[in-house]
Amino acid sequence: MPDIYELIQRMRRQPNHVRFKDADRVARFFFGPPRIHGSHHVFRTPWPGDPRVNIQDRSGFVAPYQIKQLLAAVERRTSDGS
Repeated sequence: MPDIYELIQRMRRQPNHVRFKDADRVARFFFGPPRIHGSHHVFRTPWPGDPRVNIQDRSGFVAPYQIKQLLAAVERRTSDGS
């Protein structure tokens, strides 16, 4: 099983083909457990507003725009040190 940072590298290379379980694993690692509203998994961030972290299971995959938001939030989280 790839580690979190390998998954992030894979997401950066191919944001159009990311499995939901991989995106969920990365989001839980950085932002904790989600609030789940139907098919949407909404993760709490330590800052108000964008980038928000919201992923949706679409036949086992995540929409590319949601991967880009997740990567932006991970970048902000790791650069803030928060």
